[in-house]
Amino acid sequence: MELELLRHRLTVCKVVSMADIDPDAGFYFLGKTDEEISLVCKTEDVPNNTIEHNDGWRGFRIQGILDFSLIGVLAKISAVLADEQIGIFVVSTYNTDYILVREDDLMRASEALKAAGYHIAFD
Repeated sequence: MELELLRHRLTVCKVVSMADIDPDAGFYFLGKTDEEISLVCKTEDVPNNTIEHNDGWRGFRIQGILDFSLIGVLAKISAVLADEQIGIFVVSTYNTDYILVREDDLMRASEALKAAGYHIAFD
């Protein structure tokens, strides 16, 4: 399986309002529940009005479109990283999944994934 390492640094935020989010930003994930509005975006695109934010994330994108019948894709990747004591933050879209790791863990994560048979490409 091929993973693509995203070049940009990412931030995980909790925002006050969806109006604070730039809908024209090139890359972001938005989640809204009855408890919060969460945003993952490029660090340079973090809204000024955040409740909390956590910088220093990097992301791997699982290449290709994942069929909903596939089982264990994230479980296998997270197990490889858990064995190395690397925490993750995962975001899923209709097409694929994104695995975020702390920037300090990026090299170890890449090495562990390669050792487990994953190919890492760069965007």
